Amino acid sequence: MNKSLFSQFEAVSAKEWKQQIQVELKGADFNEKLVTKTEDGIDIKPFYHADDVEKFTHLQTSSWKICQAFEVTSETKTHTIVDATQRGAEQIKLEVDSTSTPIEKLVLTLHEKQIQVYVTYKRVHFNELEATISKLSGKAIFVIDPIAKLARTGNWYTNQKTDFAFIKDASADANFNITLQLKHFQQAGATHVQQLAYALAQANEYLNLAEDKEFLNKIKAFYVEVAVGGNYFFEIAKLRSLRVLLYSLLSEYHLEIPIYIFTEPSNRNKTLYDYNVNMLRTTTECMSAILGGADVVCNQNYDAIYQNENEFANRISRNQLLILKNESYFDKVHNPADGSYYIEKITQQLQDKALAIFKDIEQGGGLIKQLFEGKIQKKIKEQETKEQEEFSVGDRKLVGTNAYENKDEKLSENFERNPFMETETRKTLIEPIVEKRLAEEVEKQRINQTTRA
Repeated sequence: MNKSLFSQFEAVSAKEWKQQIQVELKGADFNEKLVTKTEDGIDIKPFYHADDVEKFTHLQTSSWKICQAFEVTSETKTHTIVDATQRGAEQIKLEVDSTSTPIEKLVLTLHEKQIQVYVTYKRVHFNELEATISKLSGKAIFVIDPIAKLARTGNWYTNQKTDFAFIKDASADANFNITLQLKHFQQAGATHVQQLAYALAQANEYLNLAEDKEFLNKIKAFYVEVAVGGNYFFEIAKLRSLRVLLYSLLSEYHLEIPIYIFTEPSNRNKTLYDYNVNMLRTTTECMSAILGGADVVCNQNYDAIYQNENEFANRISRNQLLILKNESYFDKVHNPADGSYYIEKITQQLQDKALAIFKDIEQGGGLIKQLFEGKIQKKIKEQETKEQEEFSVGDRKLVGTNAYENKDEKLSENFERNPFMETETRKTLIEPIVEKRLAEEVEKQRINQTTRA
């Protein structure tokens, strides 16, 4: 393009654009008509200009990888998972039932095929985990996050002292590094700023384990698991902000280590009714993840909230990512969000507001202390309740559920897995952060009405 063409036009400032818009509004208030305020207190304007951005964030990210997750029990067949790698999956996440579940043969098979493997566990016994890590050293990345376990369930794996001692000892292994599992914050209803602030506070709790430089020197990388929601541009900005904030925190400890962001679509906006719409939701959420600079994108099956894993849904979720990479060329440009005034502005605003909350948390004794005091849970619950009220009156919409719903659609209660929040009576150290889908109450009402009819 001939750049001299632009020299023929005078630059127009943001002030001049706003003045022209106000003329077009014919006396109507600019802020009332065209400015929207988010739950984080960020104003979304109708236009953005170079004047809005003092400097741009330039991120260094790697090419994103297509990952597929599998639930692993003692009955899982190795060939099912290997087949996925032959059909486009570049990395594999194993969601293992227990540390007593044998995974060595599966991991070794995948390692031979040069497939990166991530391993998470539902139930953990450290002596079993230590043995598995020893056998598979260098062949899998083990994701263990005691603070996330505490926040989600109300209890540690064992106790704080034992859990943290395991983290410090295991970090000597090149493939066991600090991992942050953050999905529960988003899936419980936390705002973007809250998610970022709590992520920083969680990371800082682990970094504070260092009584000297010995532990810090063991840390080779940060692996961060994040849930991506449906607010397209804000999710892009959230991931960009997360990387910048974590690097800033690491610099305070004089650490120069890579950060790998592992993303999955959120459960929060997924629905039972008109469930095929979930494919559209997960597609745009994966797009946000890619444009936000995720290193690994692990899609969610469209029927994951109520159906067990099945070959068809696995193939569809994998093909969504294959289309984004091979047909939409989402892997050809690094950091495509660079240069967007809008994304850059909200990225900076999210960072500033998250830092303010993070500092308050640290002044209040840190994330763990505030979890035990119930302050974090209270903040998230307040936001979740607000969102639920907005959804109930139609201010927040989920197509097919509370907007443009098909009144004739019928659902049975014969689900392969329970799609609704489960409550379990057990003794806990703290009140857990409860993950809940936005549409649950509406869905229950519609199912009950169908049953009575």
